[in-house]
Amino acid sequence: MEGFKRFILRGNVVDLAIGVVIGAAFTAIITAIVTGLVNPLIGLFGLGSNLNEKVACIGHCQRLAGGGYKGHVFLWGSVISAAITFLIIAMVLYFFVVQPVNTLMARFGSARDPARPTKDCPECLSAIPEAATRCAFCAVEQPAPA
Repeated sequence: MEGFKRFILRGNVVDLAIGVVIGAAFTAIITAIVTGLVNPLIGLFGLGSNLNEKVACIGHCQRLAGGGYKGHVFLWGSVISAAITFLIIAMVLYFFVVQPVNTLMARFGSARDPARPTKDCPECLSAIPEAATRCAFCAVEQPAPA
C-alpha cells in the first residue's frame, strides 16, 4: 500500500489527470468553434449550413422523422468535421505550446547542463546531480558516490 501511496502522490499522476481534464474542456471548445463557426463558413461554398448532416447513401436509404437514417449511410460530413477539429487542436497546441517551449529551451538551454555531471535516480529514473544524497523528485536517499 505504501508503494501505491508514493505513486499517487508522486505528482505525475496528478499532472496527467489535470492535463486530461483540461484537454477534454479544450476539445469541447474547439468542437463548438468548428460546429458553430467553421461548418457554416464551409456551407458558404455550397455544402449546406451543417457539415455534420452530409451523408452518402449506399443502395436504398431514407431519412427518418427523428433525425436518423434507415439503410446504409456513410456520414462523411462528420468525418470531415472531426478532421477539421483535430487539425485546429493540433495547430493551437503547436503554435501556443510546442513552439514557445522549444524557443525557451533553445534560449535557456536544456534541463541537463553538460558542465554539471548527473546520474539517474534508481527509484524514479530522474536526472539528479552526481553529488546528490537525496533525489529532488522522489526524495529517495541516494547511495554514496563511488
